[in-house]
Amino acid sequence: MITTLQLLAEKPSIPTTTAWYLADLGEARGKQELFTKQSPQRLKVLREHALIESAVSSNRIEGVTVEQSRVKAVVLGKSLLRDRDEQEIRGYRDALKLIHEQGAKLPVSEKTILRLHRLSRANIGDAGKYKEKDSDIIEKSRDGRVRVRFKTVTARKTPAAMHKLITAWDDSLDERVVQPLIAMAAMNLDFLCIHPFRDGNGRVSRLLLLLQCYRLGYEVGRYISLERLIEENKDRYYETLEQSSYGWHERKHDPWPYINYTLYILKAAYREFEERVGQNPSPKGAKAEMVLAMIRKQTKEFKLAEIEAACPGVGREWIRSLLADLKRSGEVTCQGKGPGARWRHHRSKGTTSE
Repeated sequence: MITTLQLLAEKPSIPTTTAWYLADLGEARGKQELFTKQSPQRLKVLREHALIESAVSSNRIEGVTVEQSRVKAVVLGKSLLRDRDEQEIRGYRDALKLIHEQGAKLPVSEKTILRLHRLSRANIGDAGKYKEKDSDIIEKSRDGRVRVRFKTVTARKTPAAMHKLITAWDDSLDERVVQPLIAMAAMNLDFLCIHPFRDGNGRVSRLLLLLQCYRLGYEVGRYISLERLIEENKDRYYETLEQSSYGWHERKHDPWPYINYTLYILKAAYREFEERVGQNPSPKGAKAEMVLAMIRKQTKEFKLAEIEAACPGVGREWIRSLLADLKRSGEVTCQGKGPGARWRHHRSKGTTSE
C-alpha cells in the first residue's frame, strides 16, 4: 500500500520509458478484439498451451517442479497425483481456471487473494491464511552464505497492511489520479513487500497480476503465459524487485524499475500474441507453429530436450519428427545422434528470431 498511497499523494510525473510502455500497451489493447476473432482452433491451442506454461513456470520459479512426462497429465488431466509438487501445480491450474473463467467479475479483494492462495497451495497446511510468524526474504548464495534481502511486514501487522493495500487499489481506480496499469504494478510491488503468506507469495503475486490485467481489460494472459515470460526474465525480476523494495518501509524507495519491468512483461506478451495469431494459418497447425517459433528463437546450438521443456504438452516424438522435416529442408542441421545430438537453426528470410 505504501507505493500506491505514495503515488496517489505525490502525483509524480511519469518517466519517459514508462510512458512509452503505456502507449504501446494502449495500442495493443485496441487491437486485442481484432486478434481474438482469429482462427478458433489456433486460439484454443494457445489457451491450452498458456495454461500449461503458466502452471509449470510459476511453480518452477519457486522450486516446485514436475517430470516433463507428467506435465500434461497433471495440468490438463484428472489422474491421481504422485507428490506435493504435483498437487501444488494442479492447484495453481485451478486458480488460473478461476481467473480465466470469472476474471471479469472476480473482485480484487482480500477474500479473493486468500482464495487464490488456498487454491495455489492445494489446500495444504496453512493455505488461505496469512502468516502467523514473521518471515523475511532470505537470499542464499551458491557458497552457502545467507543474507536478509528484505524485512517484510510483521505477521501482526499483515492483516491491516493487506486491508490498506486493497483500499489503496480501489481508491486509485476511483480517483483516476494514477494510470491504472501503473497502479496495478505498484500494488504488485507492495504485495511482495508485505509478503502476507508463509509460503507461496510469488505465485499469488503472479495470479493477482493476471486477475488485475483482466479487470483492466488486458486479456493477453489468456493466450500467452505471463508466468513463462517472467521466468524467462527471472534475473531481471529479482533485480528490479530488490531495487524497488530498497527503502520501502521508510517510503524512500524508487518503484519505477519494478513498474517498468511489469509493463515490459505485459508488452512482450502482446507482441508474442500478435506474432502468433497475426500470421497466415499454417498447414501443420497451431501447435506446430509454437514449436517452430521456439526452434527459430534459438541463437545457439540446442538439444531436443530443451525444445521439449519449452513446449509443455508436446510429445518428444512429435518434435523429433518436426526437426527431421526441418533438417530435410535445410532449415536446421544436426551433429551427433540420440539424446546428446546438437541442433542448430539457420536463419533465412522466411524465419524470425524474436
